[in-house]
Amino acid sequence: MHPAYSMIIFTVLSGLGYGLAVVLGLGGLEPSLPSTVLAHILALVLIAAGLIASLFHLGNPQRAWRALSQWRSSWLSREGVMALGTFVPLTLNAGLLLFTGQSEPILGYIGAAGAMLTVFCTSMIYTSLKGIDAWHSALTPACFLLLSLTGGVLLAACFAPGTRLLAGAGLLLLLGAMASKLAWRRRMLRNQPLSTPESATGLGGIGRVRLFERPHTLDNYLTREMGYRVARKHSAKLWAIALVCAFLLPAALLLLSLALGGLPLRSVLVFAVLSHSVGVLVERWLFFAEARHAVMNYY
Repeated sequence: MHPAYSMIIFTVLSGLGYGLAVVLGLGGLEPSLPSTVLAHILALVLIAAGLIASLFHLGNPQRAWRALSQWRSSWLSREGVMALGTFVPLTLNAGLLLFTGQSEPILGYIGAAGAMLTVFCTSMIYTSLKGIDAWHSALTPACFLLLSLTGGVLLAACFAPGTRLLAGAGLLLLLGAMASKLAWRRRMLRNQPLSTPESATGLGGIGRVRLFERPHTLDNYLTREMGYRVARKHSAKLWAIALVCAFLLPAALLLLSLALGGLPLRSVLVFAVLSHSVGVLVERWLFFAEARHAVMNYY
């Protein structure tokens, strides 16, 4: 699939924002601290920036509201409804904390649940596509949810550098996210496509089917959007970068923060967040670039 940068930015930024919203909603940061207000604002900014970025992938962004009407059957519509609905309790809780210095636990729980449901709906947009074998797996929503929570905990740790609980939770989530992503990638590399030229034409009983002549001489929308190819050696290098930046380096930095104890650790944790974000950006690019749609059997 063609890696659309707007969708990559959307999934990464909104994932970080929703993950941070979960930590805040569950009371992971002390409400009385001024830094917690900044964390609430940052979560809203990241979510809003991600949603705005997603509009650039639409052919007619001014008609985006129409996508909300198909929530009974479309995961894309459910994602939009959940994103808008979740924004309400998150904004109300941030406003209460900003003007009164106190947050409402019920709003926090609702916002945290809505944040996870929104990320789940986003992942199901890809998981539900049976034509793309790499995405059609229960591991896809697991990866999205764990990466979102991991980024959120790492961000929250930056606002409370001395909290060992957040650092420990970040380590566990990093290990869980890495394990799920390794399993997802192993499945993708070993998976045999359900749809082949032989099964598509019904000529598999005769022998191997090969292309005699292309359907047309010029590229079209399908070949541009679904026929993207990345060399195996390049994908291996990019995956190594994603593995180190998204998981291994942040884990090492979290271990360093635990070893240093109560010393000023904000710069170390900020670097961990930046490294993780870069790694997830590369991982998300590969998520699209390495996926093969069954329609390409025709071409």
